[in-house]
Amino acid sequence: MTTTRILVTGGAGFIGSHYARTLLGPDGPPDVAVTVLDKLTYAGNPANLDEIRDSDGFAFVRGDICDPELVGRLVSDHDQIVHFAAESHVDRSILGADAFVRTNVLGTQTLLDAALRHGLGTFVHISSDEVYGSIPEGSWPETDPLLPNSPYAASKAASDLIALAYHRTHGLDVRVTRCSNNYGHHQFPEKVIPLFVTRLLDGQPVPLYGDGLNVRDWVHIDDHVRGIELVRTGGRPGEIYNIGGDNELSNRELTGLLLDECGADWDMVTYVEDRKGHDRRYSVDFSKIRDELGYVPRKELAAGVAETVDWYRTHRPWWEPLVPEAGRQAA
Repeated sequence: MTTTRILVTGGAGFIGSHYARTLLGPDGPPDVAVTVLDKLTYAGNPANLDEIRDSDGFAFVRGDICDPELVGRLVSDHDQIVHFAAESHVDRSILGADAFVRTNVLGTQTLLDAALRHGLGTFVHISSDEVYGSIPEGSWPETDPLLPNSPYAASKAASDLIALAYHRTHGLDVRVTRCSNNYGHHQFPEKVIPLFVTRLLDGQPVPLYGDGLNVRDWVHIDDHVRGIELVRTGGRPGEIYNIGGDNELSNRELTGLLLDECGADWDMVTYVEDRKGHDRRYSVDFSKIRDELGYVPRKELAAGVAETVDWYRTHRPWWEPLVPEAGRQAA
């Protein structure tokens, strides 16, 4: 059996670590080896990889995707890349966009250059629905124009375009995924669901932006990772695949779910001034990945939220040390 050597960038973060754990877990494919490359910035947590650290075929490298020498050495020894590494918090990008442009754009270009030089096979580029901007009704297909509103979203849109350009110019096997909002276990507590859950578990109020009527589609991390793996193994070069959860609701409705699960009341909610350029509604059309690759989200939101709250309730040693760095910001 030939082993496929996969380089997972950002593999100590929330989604990347779950992808690595899934590949090397009991239900993962038998023919893969995984190397995680992660800079271990504030959102990268080595503990996220503890479950697979002793697995056959696992390796970890601490490093920066903007380092061309390191990236070149690693890419030359791998067959595929699944590229999660990114600065991803909108509020932080509003305060300062330089790290977002460096990592998300220049880091992606560094990986693509190395992939081209070393004849890499498949390059799966993980993106976001935020590149589309805001949609008042309906859902975005993959063919819609990119109209990002935040510096974070703009940096991701730029990385999408340069990745796809390497396919069109050089024939590199690039596949792009754009997901809706993720949630689940092991998520750094600056994002809205773990932020609210950890605050409520500590008896602290939670901040709700504006009128709370901004709408998001939520996809559980299990479903997202399954969609990514379908794209890696069966997607078409040069194509974009939206990955959704079919769980649309307003931030106010989401807050109500979290309050109920944490046994708290609405007097624990503080309304705060809305974020600059706050997208009103996201909704992706994921019929393409459904029709081509058989993807259907399996996790119903209420059950997924209950499982997530229970995980944070029973894993205080994981998240409590992260709270100061998270800064208790809303997402």
